[in-house]
Amino acid sequence: MRTRAPADPEVREFTAEVVALDDRTVTLDTTYFYAESGGQPADRGTIDGIRVVDVQDDGDAVHHTLASSPDFEVGDTVSSMIDDDFRTYCMRAHTASHVLYGAGRRLLEDLGYGGFDIAEEKVRVDFTTPTDIDDETLVELERLTNRAVWDSLDVSWEEVPTEEATAREDVAFNTKTEEGVMDDADTVRIVDIDGWDVAACGGTHVGNTREIGPVTVLDRSNPGEGLTRVEFAVGPGGIDRSAERHHALRQTAAALETNVDDLAETAVAVRSERDDLQDRVRELEQAAVADAIDGFEAVEKQGATWRLGVLDGVDPNDAGEAAKEAVDDAGVVGAVGGDERPYVVVAAGSESGVHAGDVVDAVTDEYGGGGGGGPPFAQGGGLDADPADVRDALREWESAE
Repeated sequence: MRTRAPADPEVREFTAEVVALDDRTVTLDTTYFYAESGGQPADRGTIDGIRVVDVQDDGDAVHHTLASSPDFEVGDTVSSMIDDDFRTYCMRAHTASHVLYGAGRRLLEDLGYGGFDIAEEKVRVDFTTPTDIDDETLVELERLTNRAVWDSLDVSWEEVPTEEATAREDVAFNTKTEEGVMDDADTVRIVDIDGWDVAACGGTHVGNTREIGPVTVLDRSNPGEGLTRVEFAVGPGGIDRSAERHHALRQTAAALETNVDDLAETAVAVRSERDDLQDRVRELEQAAVADAIDGFEAVEKQGATWRLGVLDGVDPNDAGEAAKEAVDDAGVVGAVGGDERPYVVVAAGSESGVHAGDVVDAVTDEYGGGGGGGPPFAQGGGLDADPADVRDALREWESAE
């Protein structure tokens, strides 16, 4: 005996005879409870006033797990009630997933199912498609889905001979996620949303798409290679999410002193202005570092002019680039970071006779840390010394040659 929920999804109350009882697990001769399957959760409700916590179909019968052991026995007739709110939510959510898939048929190439799941706050559909579901496509999926809801398309279901169903190109088969659809070798249950989407499915559905209500697409992700997951909400959660987004858009528009219609254009202009300012700030920072190096102490030794000093608040990479720019062919630039554990950068001109890597090696040998480099440039970091002491060590360095 299988559940009658897919065939008669509007039934919420029924009586049935208990045909098997194992502690808290009850089997009835007839049931309208939906058993967890294919991404749709099990129905909630009560049997003889005891809460139903799970419903499973093992292929032979539907088993209802109760929250506590019942007083009734095998052969008794019991009254059952299905949680109306949760069943209605699942019907709307499941049908919405078909409508979304129908929208995908119109937008995505080589479309296939990769998975489906109804959770309390959101629903997901995993698409297999080579099409990149970018922001524009995501918005269009939502638009087409809600248009199909607004068009009040009739939803119907019927058992179709398997051979006939598999021969039809318009039927989407999802035997991996819609468990039970192909269990009967003779027939397949087909759900038809007035031609918008036709699929083999064993779930519960509304009779018309207008019963779904607004659908709010939440996000997309990539759960695996070749898959794109689209998450959406129906019912109060979706309405609240849309309202939150509307509020956020208006707050953003107000902050940018524009209106919602011009928000995107204004945001692009603000970003461009920000990028220009960042470039300008970067140029000024680089100029400030170059000026600081120009003001370094000049030391003559071993036939080369060394410019040595400490740079406060300068990134070591920026210091290194500035040192390379500042050094001339016969000179050496040595800069020390003015931090608690300073860095050192050395740039040596090609005619200076100085190997920058040897200089940095000598400093790290004395003060710890690590680093290295070649003849024209080297740097080290994590030195355990006062920046002024490192600068003095550079002043006193002499080539071993």
